[in-house]
Amino acid sequence: MRAKQIPRRTQLLIAAVAAFSVAPLATLAQTTSATYKGQTVRIGKGSAHTVVRTDTSGKPVAIGVVFTESALEGLPSPPKGGGPDVPFHLPMPKDGPRTTVDHVVINWEPTGHPPPKVYDVPHFDFHFYLIGRKNQEQVRFKSEAESGDPSQQPPAELMAAGYVIPPGTAVPKMGVHAINQAAPEFHGQPFTATFIYGYHDKQLTFLEPMATLEFLKSKPTFSAPVARPGKYLKAGVYPSTYSVKYEPASKSYEVSLEGLQ
Repeated sequence: MRAKQIPRRTQLLIAAVAAFSVAPLATLAQTTSATYKGQTVRIGKGSAHTVVRTDTSGKPVAIGVVFTESALEGLPSPPKGGGPDVPFHLPMPKDGPRTTVDHVVINWEPTGHPPPKVYDVPHFDFHFYLIGRKNQEQVRFKSEAESGDPSQQPPAELMAAGYVIPPGTAVPKMGVHAINQAAPEFHGQPFTATFIYGYHDKQLTFLEPMATLEFLKSKPTFSAPVARPGKYLKAGVYPSTYSVKYEPASKSYEVSLEGLQ
């Protein structure tokens, strides 16, 4: 028995309907930005996770940490015999585009850290590491003064204008810290939020926004430019701004690296 042949005109109509029904989905995929979330980690009485936000072409436009308002309550004290801070390790999202950031560590500093009368207030250090966690854990120094040694001073093209690495900023399992000499906290103003670069063996290893507990509890909507080095050794996009923002609808905060270039 011969199968009945569908007229050519009917075939074209079916094809047109099929194309019309698929086209909106394709268009939607090309014009919708996305947010990819990392695994949730408990902090205080709340939680935190990393995010990567993309534009309509799928390119990263922001890399951040989102944490609930309750994460600022019930924060722990450092264990006896340990360091002065409490670290919380956050993995990056498994889905979405890869970025220059390998993982994030939030360091809760209940009594702050040096220099005195600058950063010695309760605050959070948000370390966005460019190296793997194993390499980060292996960072060692003979003393905190080692940051002033020539062996830890990167070449000028890897340092942002206005940043210096002074003695006393070498921290094990982190690196040496480059501070912005023009930051308000070094000119008589109280520390609220700032941006620091971290290095080890003369190479950039982390990006570090910092924010005080008091500033966060004020529920800010804050952003500031980031001075950029002339050169990066690790290929990828890096921030030209950073932000610290409270979202009333979700009762959460986001500390984010933005203006990725």
